[in-house]
Amino acid sequence: MSAAKLISVNVGLPREVDWDRKKVMTGIFKEPVDAAVMLRTLNLDGDRQADLSVHGGVSKAVYAYPAAHYEYWKKELPEMQLPYGMFGENFTTQGLSEETVNVGDRFRVGEAELTATEPRLPCYKLGIKFGRADILRKFLASRRTGFYFAVVKEGQVKVGDPIELLSKDANNITIAEITRLYAFEKNDLEMLRRVAKLKALSASWRDYFQHHLEKLTQ
Repeated sequence: MSAAKLISVNVGLPREVDWDRKKVMTGIFKEPVDAAVMLRTLNLDGDRQADLSVHGGVSKAVYAYPAAHYEYWKKELPEMQLPYGMFGENFTTQGLSEETVNVGDRFRVGEAELTATEPRLPCYKLGIKFGRADILRKFLASRRTGFYFAVVKEGQVKVGDPIELLSKDANNITIAEITRLYAFEKNDLEMLRRVAKLKALSASWRDYFQHHLEKLTQ
């Protein structure tokens, strides 16, 4: 695998768009920036989320998407232009994947330190960005979800920065496993028990899996 690094850093402020005969505020429109950007506990400077009930927060401060996935999407959606940032990601990355990143893995990027927290689940605003509602189904079915980071240490980041692995989470539960358990193999009791106790996973995810486990075993 090639050395991990930042390929693109993308930011954007919420904007109002027309969707389904309504006005909607969304922060999914991100543009690449070349200069160094300060990464803070909740987001990058110049970046905001529109609906904080489902986006952003400490466990979802940064959304990363592997650059390698763009080749897949160019084949799936040949009619579309797909610049980096198209999926609403803050970091377009090289050398990381859902199958290799564990929930709880810690990384250094530029001056900042991050912890991988959870996969990204698509919401209707991805449909707004792509101009097609079927992208939500395609996105989840592809299992190319990308992943969120929490910020452990604030600092400046820029394109080209190495992404250095500082520590692997000993539970060895990958981002891909969380997606598999949530959307595809929901009744894997052994993995449900492990994930429900995974402290590096956000409380809302743990609660969801614990509730599902209780339903299956009562």
